Amino acid sequence: MHYKITHITKYDYTDKVSLSYSEARLMPRNCKNQQVISSTLDIEPYAADFRIREDFFGNHVAYFSMQQAHHAFTITAVSEVQLQENPAQLDFYQGYTWEAVRDLLAQQTHSTKQTADTLDARQYTLDSPLVAVTTELAEYATLSFTPSRSITGAVNDLMQRIYKDFTFDPDFTTLATPLATVLEHRRGVCQDFAHLAIGCLRSVGLAARYVSGYIETLPPAGEAKLIGADASHAWFSVYVPEQGWIDFDPTNNQMPNTQHITLGWGRDYADITPLKGVIFGGQQHELDVSVHVECLME
Repeated sequence: MHYKITHITKYDYTDKVSLSYSEARLMPRNCKNQQVISSTLDIEPYAADFRIREDFFGNHVAYFSMQQAHHAFTITAVSEVQLQENPAQLDFYQGYTWEAVRDLLAQQTHSTKQTADTLDARQYTLDSPLVAVTTELAEYATLSFTPSRSITGAVNDLMQRIYKDFTFDPDFTTLATPLATVLEHRRGVCQDFAHLAIGCLRSVGLAARYVSGYIETLPPAGEAKLIGADASHAWFSVYVPEQGWIDFDPTNNQMPNTQHITLGWGRDYADITPLKGVIFGGQQHELDVSVHVECLME
């Protein structure tokens, strides 16, 4: 699948901004079934200081500043990616048990099974700024992580339960809504459901990371797709020895394949925020975000 993604973010300020510093994580990265063909950023007004680097997790980060006064700011990210069918069709009834993976990640002494990837995955077993393990998360996870169950079978069951138990409600949460509130009221959005799953997995000693990206959406039957009608999306990955990181999307109850486009990943949303920065002035602002995912070729 060949996709073109156009992501436009626009800020309008009630007063002038005299100076701003920003970081954007809006450029997709290459991964096991995704190849980036091209990726560009267009910034208005002109960014005098612009450079691209990789962050700790290997995501592409654009740093820029605008040193002239302005009342509006627009950043347009245009990328093309090629997605291949994921060859890993999982057998949920074979392979590692979740306890075996937990014990491997918890080992303090070196063993032949502790590869560089396994050692790297250990950082994703720890609490992160937006996801802290609690008794409530552990209790919710317990129903899926029964004794001697395969890790993929247990995670798949957790994904299905979140999909069935929680209601997608874009008006219920904000970026500041605690995970405990999401768990109590059983409502939220894709970001919340990814955080919830990550918290559950870490509560049983497994490594889980947050994935930021896009998903191709289809219009109702007989209707044309509206430009800009798509949105950013989020899901999670779990680490499985020998297989690596395996993606699960609890919002849609599916394993991502050729409709999920990966921007990047981190411990939680705070590590992979699409756009953040500091401005001097501006007062109040209006934010408008438009995303369009176009399939160019199957």
